[in-house]
Amino acid sequence: MVSIRKTHSDVVDAAGRLFAERGYHGTSMRALGKELGLLGSSLYSHVDSKQDLLVEVVEEGARLFETSAEDARTTQGTARDRLAALVTGHVTVVLDHVDVARTFLNEARMLDAEHRDRVLDARDHYERVFRSVLADGVRDGSFRSDIDPKTASIYILSVLNALERMTRPGH
Repeated sequence: MVSIRKTHSDVVDAAGRLFAERGYHGTSMRALGKELGLLGSSLYSHVDSKQDLLVEVVEEGARLFETSAEDARTTQGTARDRLAALVTGHVTVVLDHVDVARTFLNEARMLDAEHRDRVLDARDHYERVFRSVLADGVRDGSFRSDIDPKTASIYILSVLNALERMTRPGH
């Protein structure tokens, strides 16, 4: 039997899949080891803890969403064009990185306080980008003048985040 050496990236990817499918608390190191064809104890040569794996997956999700927001902010044209780019970027992250996005959206609350605060700051910044684009759109006439950017951004992100649930098999 030929053994294929697992990399740190393989371990993080598998953790992301299992966290997305089973949740953080529903994923044991033993289950992760089985997914990778390793003994649970062998995983500790790749990572210090399950929490460290969650941090890596969630922070990757935060980076993906932040990159898509920065790309959208530099889109030429009106605020409507930038909002379209924000929505497209969000959908692309969710569909192209479903396990990471699902873990970011649903399991970040399981992070320890230090990491959770950092991720919440990133999430708040991401929401502020939406809010800013919507406010710009009210000013430039792209959107109705009675739109509240904060409420509209929360609504738009709620709808976009529901896409993650619609991509689950059987839903």
